[in-house]
Amino acid sequence: MSSAPLPIVIATLVAVDALLLGALAWWLVRSRARRIAEAERTAAGHARNAEIASMTRGLAHEIKNPLSTVALNAQLLREEILDSPLDDAERERMTRRVDALAREAGRLRDILNDFLRYAGRMQLDRRQADVRDVAGELGDFFMPQAEQAGVRMRILADESPVVAEVDPALLKQAVLNLMLNAVQSMESLPADRARTLDVAVRHEPAEGRGTAARAPRAVIEVSDTGPGIPPDARAQLFEPYFTTKSGGNGLGLAVTRRIVEAHGGTVEALDAPGGGARFRIELPLRATAAA
Repeated sequence: MSSAPLPIVIATLVAVDALLLGALAWWLVRSRARRIAEAERTAAGHARNAEIASMTRGLAHEIKNPLSTVALNAQLLREEILDSPLDDAERERMTRRVDALAREAGRLRDILNDFLRYAGRMQLDRRQADVRDVAGELGDFFMPQAEQAGVRMRILADESPVVAEVDPALLKQAVLNLMLNAVQSMESLPADRARTLDVAVRHEPAEGRGTAARAPRAVIEVSDTGPGIPPDARAQLFEPYFTTKSGGNGLGLAVTRRIVEAHGGTVEALDAPGGGARFRIELPLRATAAA
């Protein structure tokens, strides 16, 4: 059987190449079109989410104004009731109702403030700060509240500076949320059980080598002697509106995580030695401090 003439073979190869190139071009065009369509859908989704977030923040601000008016008028009404000629039983009954109104208005205002902190734009005012000083100032501020709750608070800090690039005000807010959470978790403890809140600050050096290496970091740990963290709640603990406390709004820990991650750090919930909960924040150290 004779072979095909060379021109026919060449023509066949050219035709096959043309078909392959055409198929490849078609696939590339379709693939690019899909990527463009996906990018457009993603951009549209982000735009809608940004619009919804902006509207929600605006709505929260609008709700705060009448709430403040309600709280103010509740206070004025309470003063008028106390000065009224009502008998004691009627005055007490009306005062109790007005106080309940004021408490609920305050609770809603706190929920809105937490929401705005969580949903608002996170703009860091970074500066070089010794994290020990941040914890010390926060401890001075929080000590009276801890003592009032029957909690012994200790600030345990390294002797040497722990310097990081942080926004001190936002970092205080992140740690304060953990401290409030700790004190609230110990409210249900028996009277004879110790209530202790420890805030530890230290420098941890680099660990490991190669891809598994960990850079030096500043560590803040908030530990308590409360009932600890239920195992089934740990995975959801930092999610917005998840809470294990009655009356909690579930935003404090979510705000803490957002602040810490904005600093390039991490936060995790652990068990404290001997019982209770321990929250660990890790932050990147300033380069010269890490050396």
